Amino acid sequence: MNTFEQHESEVRGYCRSFPAVFSSAKGAWMTDTEGKRYLDFFAGAGVLNYGHNPDKIKQALLGYLMRDGITHTLDMYSEAKQRFIERFHEVILQPRGLNYKFQFPGPTGTNAVEAALKLARKVTGREQVVGFTNAFHGMTLGALAVTGNGFKRAGAGVPLSHSASVPFDGYLGAETDTLDYFEALLKDSGSGMDTPAAVIVETVQAEGGVNVASVEWLQRLRRITAEHGIVLIVDDIQVGCGRTGRFFSFEEAGIVPDIVTLSKSLSGYGLPLALVLIKPELDQWAPGEHNGTFRGHCPAFVTATAALQFWQNDALAQSVQKKAGLVERRLQAMAQRLTPEAKVRGRGLIWGIEFDDPTLAGRVSQACFERGLIIETAGIDDQVLKLLPSLTITEQELAHGLDVIEDALRAVLGLPAASAHAAEPALAQAA
Repeated sequence: MNTFEQHESEVRGYCRSFPAVFSSAKGAWMTDTEGKRYLDFFAGAGVLNYGHNPDKIKQALLGYLMRDGITHTLDMYSEAKQRFIERFHEVILQPRGLNYKFQFPGPTGTNAVEAALKLARKVTGREQVVGFTNAFHGMTLGALAVTGNGFKRAGAGVPLSHSASVPFDGYLGAETDTLDYFEALLKDSGSGMDTPAAVIVETVQAEGGVNVASVEWLQRLRRITAEHGIVLIVDDIQVGCGRTGRFFSFEEAGIVPDIVTLSKSLSGYGLPLALVLIKPELDQWAPGEHNGTFRGHCPAFVTATAALQFWQNDALAQSVQKKAGLVERRLQAMAQRLTPEAKVRGRGLIWGIEFDDPTLAGRVSQACFERGLIIETAGIDDQVLKLLPSLTITEQELAHGLDVIEDALRAVLGLPAASAHAAEPALAQAA
């Protein structure tokens, strides 16, 4: 580790939780330079929904590179971009009855959020954007202004303005509909809240602690924003691309956002790529009004096109829902037996266990790492153990990871180890 500790900035984070030097990865597994294998329940913070180095996507990329396909085009036309746009429209948008224009900003999620906020302000002529408690939208200034995490916000070093935060679903308890408060502010000219340009929302707050908005809450939010002429932006950067089961996380609610931001698993291979989907009537940009050097990253267009093969039918969505049931049942049973005060919540293949003792999640994560499982924490106090495996993980691998979590939790709580898990011998043999 001396190279990193000597030369890399102190800002590095995940390496402190997972102190290994990784050299290769395949499917749901990562291998370090010492040859130790780790089951991955982190998936690059949602970048690797299809696992590490998926063969068909890798072959598409290698073929493109070996024929000297152009790699960088800014926003000039390219064969790779054309193919991605056509296939995304055919496979994703058209079957869902969605009509969006494509904007390619800089290649990261926060670039997509910045573009969406800027466009909403331009279209409406208003300044304020409403975000939600415990939201996370990125680390640049506009995205930070609608992020709830005080530690992240403080890193800006300047005032974060032209934004307001209102309570997310469940923030005031299960019996309170937090949109009553938001709607009252909008309807009362004495509330001090001017009509905002936009509302930006995650249907599942991933970094915020795996907080899940209900279908009814999302539907009401869509009605409120439509009634007041407010642009509704859904940030699907971490929980889109199938993370909750369907390709878009908002599909279950049957709503149509005005703008959708995508990144992370969009490229399907870990290559940087971001996309802003815009209702045609909102596409009021002047040429060059918003740009970015790496908005023409052709290798990422190639892998993103290849990744769409996972969505040509509903097999992956059904598989995710089946695995979601396995995870929920196991986590609920684990919590009931070992930590009855813990709260289990999630959708698809993003799940969290929130502990009353905020130190417990981090200690369990560390114990899991020692046992060959990579799993992160989330929430304002890192009080939530967050499961984020690849969507293509096998049920056997998933069961093994859940076994490791239970063993780690037992060890941290000072409880006896469980009896031997039936899945482990077969898994070891397969590995």
